[in-house]
Amino acid sequence: MPCQITLQPSGHQFNAETTETLLEAALNAGVNLPYGCRNGACGACKGRVVQGEVDLGTFQPSTLTEADRAEGRALLCTAHARSDLTLEIREIGKAGEIAPRTLPCRVERMERLSPDVMALWLKLPANERLQFLPGQYIDFLFKDGRRRSFSLAHNPEHDELVELHIRHVPGGWFTDQVFGSMKVKDILRIHGPLGSFYLQESDKPAILLAGGTGYAPMKSILSHALHNAEDRHFILYWGARTRADLYQAEGPQQWAQQFPRFDFIPVLSEPKADDAWNGRTGLVHEAALADFADLSGVEVYACGAPAMINAARRDFTAHGLPEDAFYADSFNFQS
Repeated sequence: MPCQITLQPSGHQFNAETTETLLEAALNAGVNLPYGCRNGACGACKGRVVQGEVDLGTFQPSTLTEADRAEGRALLCTAHARSDLTLEIREIGKAGEIAPRTLPCRVERMERLSPDVMALWLKLPANERLQFLPGQYIDFLFKDGRRRSFSLAHNPEHDELVELHIRHVPGGWFTDQVFGSMKVKDILRIHGPLGSFYLQESDKPAILLAGGTGYAPMKSILSHALHNAEDRHFILYWGARTRADLYQAEGPQQWAQQFPRFDFIPVLSEPKADDAWNGRTGLVHEAALADFADLSGVEVYACGAPAMINAARRDFTAHGLPEDAFYADSFNFQS
């Protein structure tokens, strides 16, 4: 039988099975708690047990000292509930509350998703995890001071690997490497999480507008929201040139079948004759406008090229969208 966990000072509550750690239970319930390693080594998830009984699990004595234990402290990434609990711990409500870190990583896997989109999966050191809010991004750091930014595409509940979707920009210093010389086991350095683009707490319908690899942060946002059964309507409009550019369309298609409150509307701007496309065509933001005559009661999350972002902001606000209900992450490419 699950144990009920109450957090102070927020008063948030969630259930935890005795077989899962308190951190796993919190994240699965959509409660953002601080963490770093998820294996008892860093101490970022340290909280205080105000009431109830826990099994502290396996941890590093230097991270949870004897003095900590005497004060009732526990590492939520290793501790398991043995009764209903009241815990005192700081929750994460905004992106700025997660401190960016610089970490080494290894290329674990590469997969070409389309002729010009590569998926990278990065492995962090064994005692490290990257905590982030869905929608945020990381920077690659290079010895000459250059940086390249890419949105995180994975669900933060499944953070064993960092997933990125990288479009090849011809002449792009870094993307030429990704599509040319980069190989599995290469060592890189990343810094993050970064950015203030993430899903806000709201019960309003959310229009998610993605252009090309702008799908990456939308995949993260949606997989997290659907995993946590958020009770709001999500509509993903994904704009691409051709059918091949909808490189992971089977994912949102499956979500649309599983979740009644999620709709997926792909839009092609330049479909090929052999695409046999009978779906929506044109500019992706204009497809959303055709479906919503009045945008005053929704929120919009847009990610893609600057031209798409600027056009969507202009036209959506002209159709009643409050300016503070438009959230955007603009991809500005560097060559």
